Amino acid sequence: MSKRHSLSRKIFARISRDKTRETGRAKGRIGESFRALARAFGLLFLCAAPSFACELSRPIVFAGLDWDSAQFHTAVAQRILEAGYGCKTDVVVGSTIPLVQAMAQGDIDVAMEIWKDNVTEVWTKAETRGQVKELGINFDDAIQAWYIPRTLQQANPELKRVSDLPRFKALFKDAEEPVKGRFYNCPSGWNCEVVNTAKLRTYGLEKDFTNFRPGTGAALAAAIAGAMLRKEPIVAYYWGPTWVLGKYDLVALEEPAWNEADWHGLSTDPKYPRAVAYPKVAVAIGANAKFIDKALETVKFLRAYRTTSAQINEALGVMQDNKSDAKIAARDFLKKHPDVWHAWVPAEIAANIEAAK
Repeated sequence: MSKRHSLSRKIFARISRDKTRETGRAKGRIGESFRALARAFGLLFLCAAPSFACELSRPIVFAGLDWDSAQFHTAVAQRILEAGYGCKTDVVVGSTIPLVQAMAQGDIDVAMEIWKDNVTEVWTKAETRGQVKELGINFDDAIQAWYIPRTLQQANPELKRVSDLPRFKALFKDAEEPVKGRFYNCPSGWNCEVVNTAKLRTYGLEKDFTNFRPGTGAALAAAIAGAMLRKEPIVAYYWGPTWVLGKYDLVALEEPAWNEADWHGLSTDPKYPRAVAYPKVAVAIGANAKFIDKALETVKFLRAYRTTSAQINEALGVMQDNKSDAKIAARDFLKKHPDVWHAWVPAEIAANIEAAK
């Protein structure tokens, strides 16, 4: 073999070895790049994955209380649990007392509004048995009373108290019983209907006023709104926060001052001889006791949930003025008031909700 050929073979072999080594190094660099990229994607996935997962595989069941503010709060809680925690939710629609009883039995998990003074007997019994618990106060500035239009009182300045009603019954003439006035009570099934009926008896108004019970909370609101728009007299029970009290200028009739002993008697004994004004109410969030033990993160959120009458009136105005439902009002609230609801949940959950809006 010639020296030229021998040298060429050595050079080729060296080049081949160099290429092999370079290829190996390149493969190593590519492999390391892929491994680094995989680690980065893995870290990104871990960062993106929510730190909280829904604790229940079944839907969280809410009490579908049949008035606007309760429906709004339920929609807000549903939105946060669904978008933030990845939970499923459901609603069982009904009236106060049956729904509290269902919550005691475990058929319902959460009620976003518990007016304990309106469900004293059924709530206290369930709480004493350890079936339900209060999670916290939703809002503490709720009111209840018997209302008339302010313009009506201005035209009749002696009509200030519930005890004045018999002298002015002709103003509130009942179309079906013209010799009587009409008092607009709560719908049947609401505990306030029971309380107001007891008040009518105790105040001696049964002979002068019919006890009219609208079919629904919406029907009661419509009766008040219609009277106000037509500038007609009306006397009706109502409560706040609501769009009705926010939109219309109504004034509460005076009653004997609230005291605990007479209120307890009136609320628990249909034949109790004395009546007093409704107390100002702190409206609570209630839950089934077994649910509380199973859903610790959800309960932590519900314990932190807190609003005011002003915020609720604004949300109920959205529902009323835009003819929208509670879900739209809930999304509007979450959009307008992050400073409020961010305090209820961890930052990761808030980020999930913001991304879902």
